[in-house]
Amino acid sequence: MTYSAERANRRPLDWLNVLLADVQGGVGPFLAAFLTGARHWDAGRVGMVLTIGGLASVLARGPAGALTDATQAKRALIAAAAIAVALAAAAMAMWPDVWPVAAAQAVNGVADAVFPAAVAAISLGIVGRARFTARVGRNEAWNHAGNVLTAITAGLAGSYLLPSGALWIAALLALAVLAPLAALRASDIDHVTARGADDGDRGRSDPDGLRVLLRNRPLLAFIAAITLFHFANAAMLPLAGEVLARRSPGAASLAMAACIVVAQATMVPTALLVGRRADRWGRKTLLLIGFAALPLRGVLFALLHDPAAVVAVQVLDGVGAGLFGALFLIVVADLTEGTGRYNLAQGLAATCWGLGAALSNGVAGSIADAFGYGAAFLALTLCAAAALLLFWLTVPETRGWAHRQPARFAAVAAG
Repeated sequence: MTYSAERANRRPLDWLNVLLADVQGGVGPFLAAFLTGARHWDAGRVGMVLTIGGLASVLARGPAGALTDATQAKRALIAAAAIAVALAAAAMAMWPDVWPVAAAQAVNGVADAVFPAAVAAISLGIVGRARFTARVGRNEAWNHAGNVLTAITAGLAGSYLLPSGALWIAALLALAVLAPLAALRASDIDHVTARGADDGDRGRSDPDGLRVLLRNRPLLAFIAAITLFHFANAAMLPLAGEVLARRSPGAASLAMAACIVVAQATMVPTALLVGRRADRWGRKTLLLIGFAALPLRGVLFALLHDPAAVVAVQVLDGVGAGLFGALFLIVVADLTEGTGRYNLAQGLAATCWGLGAALSNGVAGSIADAFGYGAAFLALTLCAAAALLLFWLTVPETRGWAHRQPARFAAVAAG
């Protein structure tokens, strides 16, 4: 694509990422604090409804990625998902009982499967592969900046206006997503490039997308490592929110907002670092730092009980999740270059790590009920250490990987 197309769509993409920041992913911690503090749910029930949302997302990730590869209506996909999230958030605020919340979380999960694949595909289709790393870094930085602003607004609303204020904020933001979507120029999206079948193809595209991906050993190793990473990571902040809600129910939303603000503010420069340096430094070194931050965070959550200390520990979440959030899209693009199955690979990878994240809340909640929150944090820490070791030993540096493996790609394409 031309630089003029990138420049014309820069601000709409920026605002799209700002407004999508808290549409689904940020609801979970506030929902956990709301249900625990205002509705007096136990950890097991909170974990159950969060798990339902995660499982719905898991089931939808693969189909969402395949649909994103196949369709040229990528903006319409995001619009439909955003409207669904707005309705689900409003339903949870008005009917905060088990079955309405569970159903709304299922809707949220399906909608959430659409956002990352569609936004990444639109970005790749507009800027091209050469500028994709920089655009991903910019996307993530604006996303995290949006999370900071939304967390502050939602925390204040939950503390001083309504206990369910964060859910109403999410509903309004979801509807606001429609404005930057309308500003994106559909004619500037190269849908061939958007699915990874660009000029690096060299005949390697295969009609059997799953076969191409399942024979890609570095991709499978990466998926295994990030699945463990997300199993260890997903429940940490909701558990911290439950601890804070039990200690000071009236301030739970504000304290949770502080946790999110600290993490998201750290993610902004982290994502910009990825966008500017990942092509020079490579992906693996940066990802090792991100993987290493998670077990340290788990140990500190298990040992520290002061709310201010819990908030401070969220700097590590900013480093780990900030590096992972940007590099995930780049590594998958590296490992699927020329296959024409970039978004399908995203979806399948997200299905696996989404399953890990979904199970995390239910398992950690059960451990917390049976043995206490400290035991739950330590169990998650062990999984985080296993993820670090697996990634270090089995995943290669992916920068330029496709061009270092011509024989392997030829074998895959030949069947």
